[in-house]
Amino acid sequence: VTYLVIFHILFVLFVWTYWKSVFTLPIPPGKKFHMSYADQERYENEERPEVQRQILAEIARKLPVYTRTGNGGIRFCDRCQLIKPDRCHHCSVCAMCVLKMDHHCPWVNNCIGFSNYKFFLLFLAYSLLYCLYIAATVFKYFIKYWTGELTNGRSKFHILFLLFVSIMFFVSLMFLFGYHCWLVSRNRSTLEAFSAPVFQNGPDKNGFNLGFVKNLQQVFGEEKKLWLLPIASSQGDGHFFPMRSLNEARNPLLTNEEQWEEDGIDEEPQSSGEGSSLAIERET
Repeated sequence: VTYLVIFHILFVLFVWTYWKSVFTLPIPPGKKFHMSYADQERYENEERPEVQRQILAEIARKLPVYTRTGNGGIRFCDRCQLIKPDRCHHCSVCAMCVLKMDHHCPWVNNCIGFSNYKFFLLFLAYSLLYCLYIAATVFKYFIKYWTGELTNGRSKFHILFLLFVSIMFFVSLMFLFGYHCWLVSRNRSTLEAFSAPVFQNGPDKNGFNLGFVKNLQQVFGEEKKLWLLPIASSQGDGHFFPMRSLNEARNPLLTNEEQWEEDGIDEEPQSSGEGSSLAIERET
């Protein structure tokens, strides 16, 4: 009876987290990051690249955007016509920009980002436990098979198949889950692990690393009782994140939009020379 209860609990958690990973849609950037119709028309009608750069720089000054392209330019998506928030990337499969995009996962046929990264991690964790539990409970029957205590040929095939599949998935999930645990501990996404985010002072692979505890809280939240449940509890709204360097992040994690709007308005306008030196990142 105890084995069946544990089996059903793990199965429910496995299905629940998988369902949340599949059907939780990725979140696109908010309207404030989209170009207005007037700015879009002005940008598209302008043929001089240096003036286009100035237009983007002018729009970006009002937004909490601190990351840049590899050459120090404003991160702009031509397809979605928006200034990219920090850690946001365009997914060619979903045909949209995704907040804190990690990767597009074929397992769940969905883009893993800010909205469902916690669910994806829990899905990997419960899948790992599920496979381990099946392998552990079937192993004693596998021993009986080798000692000749099992005489049913069909049962032998089922036991061998179940043990092989559970161990195979357990090993593969162990490496994948371990890798994502390492990413969470460093506060990086899969994309950032391969290409370090670029700040105003240059690339920094640890730019968002705030320490193990705070990194964990960004994904799972401060309420520890919600960490193991597939319930949304991540900090912030995915548009801006605290950064390690105070020179790069003038503000901590902001949950009040008015706060960063005021900061953007109060900023001293940059010189035209600095604006003209910014390049544009185009999605291909």
